[in-house]
Amino acid sequence: MNTTFFSEMLQSIADRSRALIKRERREAAHERSAGLIELCEDLLSGRGEASGVALAQEILARYTELTTGPRIAFFESLARTFGHDRPTIERAIAAWRQSPSDETAAALHVGSEPRRLELFRRLNLAPGGTAALVRMREQLLDAMDHRDDLGVVDNDFVHLFSSWFNRGFLVLRRIDWSTSAAILEKIIRYEAVHEISDWADLRRRIDPPDRRCYAFFHPALVDEPLIFVEVALTRAIPGAIAPILSDKRDPVEPQRATTAVFYSITNCQRGLAGVTFGHFLIKQVVEEVSREIPSVGAFVTLSPAPNFAEWLNRERANGRSAALDDGDREALSALDTDGWWRSPELAEPMREPFIRAAAWYYLRARNGRSLPVDAVARFHLGNGARLERLDWLADTSERALKQSYGLMVNYLYDLDYIERNHEAYAQHRAVVAASTVTRLVNIPEREIVPVAG
Repeated sequence: MNTTFFSEMLQSIADRSRALIKRERREAAHERSAGLIELCEDLLSGRGEASGVALAQEILARYTELTTGPRIAFFESLARTFGHDRPTIERAIAAWRQSPSDETAAALHVGSEPRRLELFRRLNLAPGGTAALVRMREQLLDAMDHRDDLGVVDNDFVHLFSSWFNRGFLVLRRIDWSTSAAILEKIIRYEAVHEISDWADLRRRIDPPDRRCYAFFHPALVDEPLIFVEVALTRAIPGAIAPILSDKRDPVEPQRATTAVFYSITNCQRGLAGVTFGHFLIKQVVEEVSREIPSVGAFVTLSPAPNFAEWLNRERANGRSAALDDGDREALSALDTDGWWRSPELAEPMREPFIRAAAWYYLRARNGRSLPVDAVARFHLGNGARLERLDWLADTSERALKQSYGLMVNYLYDLDYIERNHEAYAQHRAVVAASTVTRLVNIPEREIVPVAG
């Protein structure tokens, strides 16, 4: 109610002030262009708050009308025109050197900020400003596919969004069949791991007593989930996704469940990419489920391996691969046969070399920053999970076969070891893994942390 009242008040102020701004612009039309960049300069020039709200709203409205070319030109101007003010920085540095103090340090801090940051803050005053800026960053990310010079603008977006969307502002809500249709429709649309085919499929995932769905929301993005996780309550760690998604499965009584399975985690807002709150979601959901169902003692994921097939194909083509020998490459050649996963004669001889290659991929393969190649692994290991199990042919959907040849992975969130695991990964890039995984690959002890299992 308070949020709605505040939004309506801002809208009223903006509507009244926009009429004044338009009148002023008609009177000064001969003196200046009504271009978007000039509007931004006006916003930074220090109008009163009411007029500032209206001007911010006008800027965002005009921005939405831009086509691709003018939009990129706008981003270019943000990078060039609204960067650092060198004279201001130099004066602040000189003042601090002459008289180092909290005051001169604060002045240096403020003076060193690019003008874009203050522009974004003022644009955020407009009704719906936060949502508009998140959408603006989505379009910036599209432009950055071919324009690395716009990265400075993106860095400022991430800096602000990391503050605006910190954990203290996020609200955890359980999604069930009584949730508003507007939100449920977005859950269907945003689901990025296992597509939700229709409303009946959605109901099977959130309505039964052994299913849960939780999402983070932010007060500035009304009815817009930021990230959500789907949870299955089971009596064992699952090794495949089909039984979880099946419409013919036998439900588990919640009080008899021993395991909570996070089988789908979806970030909903592309404009918030790089703003970390997924690990907060998992940890809070663990607390919620533990409190509601004390019998649940194991918290695991059933995670996809979206880049594994690409990596494995490169290794198969590399005659000097450290992960595969000639025998492995020969055995795995059956992966090139259509429908291989349906044929036990083709699939079974591949199982052992395939799982060994997967173990190598997770324990040994690194990117240019010496981090695990797999992005999903980086997420869970960074949250303090341990690599628990590799699951052969766990997802035989068309997309999964293309991305991972059906491989899925279980990560275990052991509440007694989350912090220790996180520190091992953060400080040493160590992959904490169960011994059933580590013994598959001959790896120097310093690179992994084996755990009994």
